[in-house]
Amino acid sequence: MTPEAISWQWSPFSGLSVEHLYEAMALRQRVFVVEQSCPYLDADGLDPIAWHLLGWQDDANARRLIAAARVFDRRPGAEAEASIGRVVVDRSVRGRGVGRSLMAEAIDRCRQIAPGKTIHLRAQSYLQQFYEGFGFRPISSPFLYDGIVHIDMISSY
Repeated sequence: MTPEAISWQWSPFSGLSVEHLYEAMALRQRVFVVEQSCPYLDADGLDPIAWHLLGWQDDANARRLIAAARVFDRRPGAEAEASIGRVVVDRSVRGRGVGRSLMAEAIDRCRQIAPGKTIHLRAQSYLQQFYEGFGFRPISSPFLYDGIVHIDMISSY
């Protein structure tokens, strides 16, 4: 899969169809809840104030959601920071550059909706080097969040 093969959709919550919202939540639950064995409350009340970045793969038979992220122009509780969260890539396309394309898109969108703001993310700690490749740096020690070790990171652009 090449990054060019992904169709990116950028929508506020109110612009998502019921079907697209369902697909995003289903992807998040397949990866975070089932695959990572992490029961957590996905419907955390933040989707309605987020922008949603959805990456679709089109083939001859169907259109399938393969990547998603939530982007905030103001991180809840930190007005001076933008935020990227719920970064997720379908297992079937991992290792093909989809995660890199998703993060590049999410960072570009942050720059558009929150120019000059620091970007925050709460990363699963095993992905720290991946996010460092985009200019993020740790600002916390590792901590448990929903039963998985995370680290807070920021990037200034």
